[in-house]
Amino acid sequence: MTDTEVRALVSLIADNDREVRGHVEEQLMLMGETAIPWLEQELDTASFDGELQDRIVNLIHKLQFDVLIQRLQNWHLLGGTDLLQGMWIVSTYQYPDLDIATLRQVIDRLYYETWLQLRDDMNPYDQIRILNQVLLDEFKLGPNSRNFQSPGNSMINVVIESKKGNPITLCVIYMLVAQKLGLPIYGVNLPNMFILTYKTLNTQFYINVFNRGIIFSRQDIENYIRTLKIQPIEVFFEPCTTVDIIRRVLRNLIGSFEHLGEHYKVEEVTRLKDLLDD
Repeated sequence: MTDTEVRALVSLIADNDREVRGHVEEQLMLMGETAIPWLEQELDTASFDGELQDRIVNLIHKLQFDVLIQRLQNWHLLGGTDLLQGMWIVSTYQYPDLDIATLRQVIDRLYYETWLQLRDDMNPYDQIRILNQVLLDEFKLGPNSRNFQSPGNSMINVVIESKKGNPITLCVIYMLVAQKLGLPIYGVNLPNMFILTYKTLNTQFYINVFNRGIIFSRQDIENYIRTLKIQPIEVFFEPCTTVDIIRRVLRNLIGSFEHLGEHYKVEEVTRLKDLLDD
């Protein structure tokens, strides 16, 4: 369609005939994300019509959600290995205009600041000490204990900006920097907690980023599992996949929206999680 035709089509969203509006929405949905700028222009002119504004905002959200679904499907089909891209896709649910390049710049800066302090002859424990110093002490990443149920805790851009987050998002930022440094640090799925493991053929220990980056052993995990009165399984001790991490981030986000009573968001994020379950 020409610009004039698209503009005319968008203007029909204000039509009082539901059948007409339904046809218009179908056509705009077929256009996909290219329709969004036109809808945003229309939104600017509808400032005195609350009902029309709601109609346009809802349609923009539907289009953005379709884009998000396609991105997540493509990410998964391509192997789901780029952790930062996966976290960015999750964040675009609330922040559709978020630029992944902005996130990469932050991770690159943290990588560089850490790299400056690492030496080739450092043992694993000293490497973790430097990571803790740069990320937790200097950058001041830490737990959002006051507002643990906030959806923002699952959004990497929000956590980077506020420096506060939940265990998994803090671990993700820590792990992204560590892996860019070439360190063998991976995520571990524990019940009610997400941690990291430093694992090579000869060395393995665990890191609790949510608790000031303290280091602990397999025996400590076994003791923790015992207090929960559940059967220990190997997944509690070994690295999980990137898809596992994004799936758990989405589960946390579902829990946050349930806590807030935002049921339509629970349904939408559940759809996203189901894509990864498939």
